[in-house]
Amino acid sequence: MPPRLRKFIGAVALLVLVMVWALLAMALAQSVLLDINGLVAAIYYAVAGLGWVLPAMPIISWMSKGDRRKA
Repeated sequence: MPPRLRKFIGAVALLVLVMVWALLAMALAQSVLLDINGLVAAIYYAVAGLGWVLPAMPIISWMSKGDRRKA
């Protein structure tokens, strides 16, 4: 697969991942975390806001592999 196509597919996958992750985090916060104090809410949003990084790592790794051109 050409590197440009791999990076395009990876970029689209990352955008979809971030959008789905954000929607799920907001839905969980609105359904379960209604009666909590501000500190717990801040911790939840910090963890949920950074949580998409772990699933994104394999996508970024896949995007960057195969950059070497065949001689």
